[in-house]
Amino acid sequence: MTVKYSKDHEWIDISNHEAATVGITLHAQDALGDVVFVDLPEVGKTFTQGEVAGVVESVKAAADVYMPVSGEVVEVNEALRADPSLANSDPMGTGWFFKVHVTDMAQFDALMDEPAYAEFAKNA
Repeated sequence: MTVKYSKDHEWIDISNHEAATVGITLHAQDALGDVVFVDLPEVGKTFTQGEVAGVVESVKAAADVYMPVSGEVVEVNEALRADPSLANSDPMGTGWFFKVHVTDMAQFDALMDEPAYAEFAKNA
């Protein structure tokens, strides 16, 4: 399984072995509504799991984007910065937030798989 989910409603995909891709889940963007601004992390910055790595603002609210695993940010989605609505229209695809070199795969392994996240999101 290459995609896992955090309790903070981020997804992380490790299918690209160079760097894992991180974004917000469909549930998160549904809860936020129309996204109007994203604050992305700085490339080269290292975060620990659970640390705030960015912010997403919508017409309804602002929410922190948390690092689902420890690692170093190696790329940010400039297309998302230019068009924040990508987080709504394609949150699991073109609306990704950043890419990270994972430093602890055990943290990734401990995240929820899709069925577990779907059950978690029902009560969130």
